[in-house]
Amino acid sequence: MISTQLVVVGGGPGGYAGAFLAADLGLHVVLVDTEPNPGGVCVYRGCIPSKALLHVAKVVDESRHAKAWGVEFAEPKIDLAKLRDFKDSVVKRLTGGTGQLVKARKIQYLQGFAELVDAHTLRVKLASGGQEQVQFEHALLATGSVPAIPPMLKVDDARVMDSTGALDLPDIPKTLLVVGGGYIGLELGTVYATLGSAVTVVEMTPGLLPGADRDLVDVLAKRVAKTMKSVMLETRVVKMTPDGAGVRVSFEGKANPGEQMYDRVLVSVGRQPNSNVPGLERTQVQVDQRGFIMVDEQRRTHEPSIFAIGDVVGEPMLAHKASHEARVAVEVMAGENVAFAPRAIPAVVFTDPELAWAGLTETQAAKENRDVTIAKFPWAASGRAITLDRTDGLTKLVLDAESERILGVGLVGPGAGELIAEGVLAIEMGATATDLKLSIHPHPTLTETLMESAEVFFGQATHVYRPKRVAQEQ
Repeated sequence: MISTQLVVVGGGPGGYAGAFLAADLGLHVVLVDTEPNPGGVCVYRGCIPSKALLHVAKVVDESRHAKAWGVEFAEPKIDLAKLRDFKDSVVKRLTGGTGQLVKARKIQYLQGFAELVDAHTLRVKLASGGQEQVQFEHALLATGSVPAIPPMLKVDDARVMDSTGALDLPDIPKTLLVVGGGYIGLELGTVYATLGSAVTVVEMTPGLLPGADRDLVDVLAKRVAKTMKSVMLETRVVKMTPDGAGVRVSFEGKANPGEQMYDRVLVSVGRQPNSNVPGLERTQVQVDQRGFIMVDEQRRTHEPSIFAIGDVVGEPMLAHKASHEARVAVEVMAGENVAFAPRAIPAVVFTDPELAWAGLTETQAAKENRDVTIAKFPWAASGRAITLDRTDGLTKLVLDAESERILGVGLVGPGAGELIAEGVLAIEMGATATDLKLSIHPHPTLTETLMESAEVFFGQATHVYRPKRVAQEQ
């Protein structure tokens, strides 16, 4: 029997962040995960390996683009085995690092499958054989999520892949169908298209990236239309049948192309919470209709001794959101009076161009009848964007019409994922358009598009002429 103050179930970016902070605060911690080292889906099968592949795709794309600048390279040759090795080495390096941090913090790491016995006891079936019984004061459930595969898309054939299978890079298919126009499908579709696949994207809603503002998505959609073979909107897959030549797919909807054959299919229609924790029914923990574990603002479940964070408790399913929730939960366990109440959780789509947003979107503001003002700065007026030969970007601010406080920020363009952090800080600090306008930004950079967006709000932007509209007197 192991006795501990905190047991963390799940070693992803939420779970290990919570375990590490608890250890730093002096608590005795046990961390349970099925992998040899912490990392979770994000590091092993998600955001990290996909970004490694997207980096390679960007290099390949830029080598082709360079011809327009007077620098011509031969067509890149893809060594798929070496590319896999690079991707795997990134994962190995990161997970090896987290493993060393577990030891440095003197956290007891158990590789195996966890089962709740009661509200203060956990049974772990060790990967090495045997089992351990853990008695805990508090538990933190960070079990994450898994790819959601609708019944009609479940096909027992290796050529029908989820995101995990696609990241393994089994080959570079001549034709690939991506089912789902969300961020996972577009990111992996970008990788395969750049490596040489003819990629078709099918999305059942009227546009790509449902939920994001259309003016930002439109910039990305124009480039996707050039890099992908086709994009079919308001169309859905109704049947998939493997045969010797590939996967036969039937569609219905607006862009119905009839029956088509593809070498491979990637199903990326979302993720579902991994809330079926064995033994959960032996506690007071409750799960809602969508399968999410219910928690309060301190991330405590209906069982006082058990907390939950990350994908398993609700949207948005993002690693950085899980990490911050974990810190809140652990601080609560340590006696602090804190809550998870962010004004802005940034979201980034690592396509080319990247798309990022934080805080209130223009779409949300319209739905909620919020009185907001929108200020946009086109990257065609950015000196830095012109030097990069990438003027297809846009920076926008969503501002409270009366107080001029920054409520939301949206970006599309190369490096948008790095730029959005300034927007998050501005929203969290309650900054106004004046604050952003008066903050001197370095020139020439893409960051100054944020400052110039604030100047647009006042009708005083140096590089675009957009006088401020004056309301007519009644």
